[in-house]
Amino acid sequence: MNTDEIQKIINLEFPDNHLIIENCEYRSTILRLEVNHANLRPGGTVSGPSIMLLYDMAMYTAILTTMGIDLLAVTTNININFLRKSKSDKNLGGVPNLIKIGKRLIVREVKIHSQGNSEPVDHANCTYPIPPKSNQ
Repeated sequence: MNTDEIQKIINLEFPDNHLIIENCEYRSTILRLEVNHANLRPGGTVSGPSIMLLYDMAMYTAILTTMGIDLLAVTTNININFLRKSKSDKNLGGVPNLIKIGKRLIVREVKIHSQGNSEPVDHANCTYPIPPKSNQ
């Protein structure tokens, strides 16, 4: 699947997000969360749920590039390390790194960066099951 196809799916299935698919290739995507007031918690820090959305969607879109449309894929685990404060005036970018595509599980790590900063602000490991093929 290409970038435009995946962006259309994200816009259709998750219309309230502010995620932009910047690039996707087989097994890889680059996403951007356009941070706005709805993503902030008191003190001007990007909220944990907003960061989880970016992680989860980075994983999901990478699966779409790898396995095609399978909207039933769900997250079984995300472990997030919040490394430093995400600035409220900077968009966040997520870049997943494939660790394993097995017969039953896909494991990836994702690093989140604030726009213009090379040091990650957050890091996560994510696991998705590979749904069984239907016998239709």
